[in-house]
Amino acid sequence: MSFPAALAVTVRPAPDPAAASVILVHGSLDRAESFRRVTRRLPDLTTVAYDRRGYQGSRAGGVVDLGGHIADLVEVAAEVRSLGSGPLVAIGHSLGGAVVVGAALAEPRAFDAIGAFEPPMPWLGFRRTAPGDDRPGGWSPLAEDPDEEVERFFSRMVSASAWERLTDEGRASRRADGPALVADLTGIRGSIPFDVMALEVPVLFGMGGLGAEHHRRTVTWLGQHVPGAAAIEIEGAHHGGHLSHPDHFAAFIREVVALATAGSGAPSI
Repeated sequence: MSFPAALAVTVRPAPDPAAASVILVHGSLDRAESFRRVTRRLPDLTTVAYDRRGYQGSRAGGVVDLGGHIADLVEVAAEVRSLGSGPLVAIGHSLGGAVVVGAALAEPRAFDAIGAFEPPMPWLGFRRTAPGDDRPGGWSPLAEDPDEEVERFFSRMVSASAWERLTDEGRASRRADGPALVADLTGIRGSIPFDVMALEVPVLFGMGGLGAEHHRRTVTWLGQHVPGAAAIEIEGAHHGGHLSHPDHFAAFIREVVALATAGSGAPSI
């Protein structure tokens, strides 16, 4: 496969060339490697995961905005589509979900179905707020130093103790992704990047049963209002459901593949 040179891509081909292909798009301060537990549970499917530009193995490609990530995914999808005969779906976790939705809107024929697990879409009105925070929209200002923002973000999304447990090398690797993280966070705070209501492909939204309130409210709203969409919950999962509940996340992906095959349905896990 000939993928964009700027991207570090990992492909696990299925034994059957006619099998469905799944493109996995990671969230902020993450990398393709985080889907390893999930892809191991999908041996009959071709899986394609890549580090988004600015992150990990794709840092040399430079930092891009949401539009740049969407363009990358459309290009990756075109390459996967040209070499396989089975259905093609894209699955995005967190900000990767917004990338997937944006790509399906930019090129509706790129995918047969898509899935997005807790995609941040603050323009819908569901935003993270801290107790007593009366700032408009609940936004806290981004740190001027990307290194500081990395530590704040990691501590918030995982835990402060987990940050402290990282080795010096691990913390340095995360900090190297700081510019890409800041670009991600800045991008979703600006103007509305797309109209999710215009989606024309089957879509399944997912959320963790223990997810943050603003993520759960977003996914619930999307499942109720986006035409033809459905929403599911992975019981007991927080935001990182692909890490903590790989079996359930793999089942979520299979539901999206089923949508690609059938074109409709009301899946559940």
